[in-house]
Amino acid sequence: MGQSLIKGDRFNLSQSFPKLNQLTVALGWQVENARQSYEIDTSVFMLGTEGRIPDEQYFVFYNNPQSLDGSVQYLEHPLSSNSLEEKTQIWIDIDRIDTQIEELVFVVTIHEAQVKQQSFQQIKNAFIKISDRASQTELIRYSLNEAFTEETALEFGRLYRKSNEWRFQAVGQGYKAGLQSFVDKYYVDSQLVSPSLPPSNLPSPPPQPTPPPAKPMNDNPSPTRIALEKKLEKQAPHIFDLTKKAEISLKKANLNNHQAKVALCLDISASMSHLYSSGKIQKLAEKVLALGCRFDDDGSIDIFLFGADDHYPGEMTIDNFSHFISNILRQYPLEGGTYYGKVMKRLRQFYFPSDRGTQHKTPTSADQPVYVMFVTDGATADQQETINQLRGSSYEPIFWQFMAIGKSNKDATAKKGFFAKLTQVFESDFSFLEKLDELEERYLDNADFFSVEDPLGIPDQDLYDLLMGEYPNWVKQARSKQLLR
Repeated sequence: MGQSLIKGDRFNLSQSFPKLNQLTVALGWQVENARQSYEIDTSVFMLGTEGRIPDEQYFVFYNNPQSLDGSVQYLEHPLSSNSLEEKTQIWIDIDRIDTQIEELVFVVTIHEAQVKQQSFQQIKNAFIKISDRASQTELIRYSLNEAFTEETALEFGRLYRKSNEWRFQAVGQGYKAGLQSFVDKYYVDSQLVSPSLPPSNLPSPPPQPTPPPAKPMNDNPSPTRIALEKKLEKQAPHIFDLTKKAEISLKKANLNNHQAKVALCLDISASMSHLYSSGKIQKLAEKVLALGCRFDDDGSIDIFLFGADDHYPGEMTIDNFSHFISNILRQYPLEGGTYYGKVMKRLRQFYFPSDRGTQHKTPTSADQPVYVMFVTDGATADQQETINQLRGSSYEPIFWQFMAIGKSNKDATAKKGFFAKLTQVFESDFSFLEKLDELEERYLDNADFFSVEDPLGIPDQDLYDLLMGEYPNWVKQARSKQLLR
């Protein structure tokens, strides 16, 4: 164990360890009331000379895990730790810290503490320690031994630059406030995080002069994103137009900066023949590709096929999307039979091989989720296996958007009313898909379902709105239940 500090101590890291440039800052604690679920978040505010964040991307937390200069990386679940109490690691490369950054503030807050009647009174053995990342040798440690009561936020410590040397201060200051109070202090943009808690007689971040309105976080596209958009505009203008429509739906759902991998599962049973030969599946796939280009800047989606068997023909990309569907059907002709469970297991093994597509009850976490568009026109022959796969995958960061093609009571394009009821006798039976949508005994609700009689009969904007029906709420739950880092 490294040198122990007490509240208020300052330690000159550069002087004591002159060759040190890569640090691991670890924060940890124990929840005394194990019967309650606590959402405890760590944030790092990288401040300039005026005590402000010079850019929104210098606010590092679970939704922005890396600073603009690449010097700070947030890891909610430590990759290597011998301590069960160690909850968060912050990797810091001192040599890469932007010259305008003078101070790093480490803050821990309890999400919705007032609503849940939670505070740091129930949190024990809190600490912050700094280690040499290369050797994993602990250098200094500060244990917060104070008896906190109503505090819902703690400033653990500060790493600051003075006379071109990096030093650490053990702070240990508690506040009855939320994360938003710190954002207001250091950045002032009420839209960055959830509303703050009401003030109290406990210390709170002091008020600061209000600067000019700031831009939303991560609003500036990355160079990779810019390059992709230029390529789309030149090489696939209609896909580019579709990405703009998808973007509108994502903004409505507050997911405009969200990242995910998109997969498209296509039914290749013989009954789908007319949908393929008419080119409708090709056009639908292009719409899903556009969504994938908004969720991920690699310009591709994974394609999976299912009938009697399951197949993975590869990626559909901006470079190969033209005639992609007809090309893969030459290699994988339409089949007799429909088995959802087989392809669901294959997809799970593809993205999370360690889970082997089995039923398990241990959450699997990832940096970004997998959004699956699952398209079929009929029922499956392996209902129990499908149920098992959906339940098993509820412990993984996978969301299933089932879309059935055919008439049904859940037709997203159907008119409602008396005459609509008269036609229900002729409608296809998608009751099993409806059952999947409402399936019990899952870690969380990881599926949604709608149907359309014609996959091209729904306006593009309405389609993207439907695709964001239950997904935004799943993202929130997945993050709170540690499926997303």
